[in-house]
Amino acid sequence: MNVEEEVERLKEEIKRLGKVQDDGSYKVTFGTLFNDDRCANIFEALVGTLRAAKKRKYLTYDGELLLQGVHDNVEITLKPTPVVVPVATDAVARS
Repeated sequence: MNVEEEVERLKEEIKRLGKVQDDGSYKVTFGTLFNDDRCANIFEALVGTLRAAKKRKYLTYDGELLLQGVHDNVEITLKPTPVVVPVATDAVARS
């Protein structure tokens, strides 16, 4: 699995385990992700996948490196997916 695929899987798992917020984002703690059996089976390097997703600005959390136990209560926020609004073309606008 490449990094992009792992990041997409991580986003799915955050949606599964997290709580949706009013703005459409999802919040989950690092401990919840780290201690989940399904996540443990999917991600060989959860911290690395989190860092890759943060670098790509899909999610946010405080700090650079999350460690099990020490950072279990750190909230990870998956940013809301932007809504794509189709743009009307001239042909559609004229009809």
